[in-house]
Amino acid sequence: MQEVLGEYVDRLVTVEMRNRAMPHGMTRQFYEAALAEGGGRPLSLRAAEGLVKNVNAGDSVLIITGAGTPPALPKGESDGPPGAAVVGRALYKGIGAIPIYIVEEHHTDPMIASSEAAGVMIKEYAAAKEKHLGGVLINPPTEGSEVPKWATSLFDVYKPKAVIATERLGPNEKGIIHGATGLAGWKPQVDVSPLILEAEKRGVFSIGVGDNGNELGFGRIHKAVKEIQPFGKRCQCPCQSGMATIVKTDVLIPAMISNWGCYGIEAVLAFLLNKPNLTHTPEMEKKIITACLEAGGLEAMWCSKLFYVDGADGESSMAIVQVLNNMVRLALAESDIGLAH
Repeated sequence: MQEVLGEYVDRLVTVEMRNRAMPHGMTRQFYEAALAEGGGRPLSLRAAEGLVKNVNAGDSVLIITGAGTPPALPKGESDGPPGAAVVGRALYKGIGAIPIYIVEEHHTDPMIASSEAAGVMIKEYAAAKEKHLGGVLINPPTEGSEVPKWATSLFDVYKPKAVIATERLGPNEKGIIHGATGLAGWKPQVDVSPLILEAEKRGVFSIGVGDNGNELGFGRIHKAVKEIQPFGKRCQCPCQSGMATIVKTDVLIPAMISNWGCYGIEAVLAFLLNKPNLTHTPEMEKKIITACLEAGGLEAMWCSKLFYVDGADGESSMAIVQVLNNMVRLALAESDIGLAH
């Protein structure tokens, strides 16, 4: 059953809906490449299994997110913090882990708002660790040269058992971070990929979730992204080396919207933990997205507080959540053929 559930969760979160002016027709190709590279087992299942295997009550999990910079998106966007909050909530309520959100300072408000709308309050680490009172938020250094040392220290202090990156951009082979259309040079923007490299060095399980091929994790299918993405081989910045990131995670989940990839992880976690009520509801989804928008995490198409995520109606995200809920509930329900079969 878990293989079947994982396959259909993957299918659901990779249903594409994009404006034709944006790079499109890629989600299925990304997914097929990641599925083949990963051995053919459902990606959401592999991610959830890795979390269940490696994370116990009281353990820390780093959750990295945050895309978008001034002037268009001064506090980031509505894709990223909601997904991070949902998977953080699932780990917090499902396993008893401590979600530690890693976001740049200008992404702080939407991340806090999203997490607290999901019912996980942001606290100091001592309160989260000793009293299980919520999650933690940490900002990386603003200077890229300081990040590697900071990453090492972060692992030494918090000893995370897993790292999840969602909608967080990673560098190409020349160390340059690009957007989906191959543009680069936004500020403030610091490369936090040393966190992923530190996880690899220490054998800490990692997951990457993204939707365009430039997010942390897509290094697993770097060559495929080069071929699939219109700006994969050649970008629109002087480096001319393409927007595909080289940073890989243990499991990569391509999704239509990065948030949806996190919702897929949540759904399979609920199944593996036999907790059908662990998944968040459509009503909570609306609350989380709205909180993110009101805190300044704007929708990225028109850079507004309209109820959208990546150009798709917020109601579409609510519908995805509803379907995932039903998939988990029915998969865990007592065997019953009903009265008419």
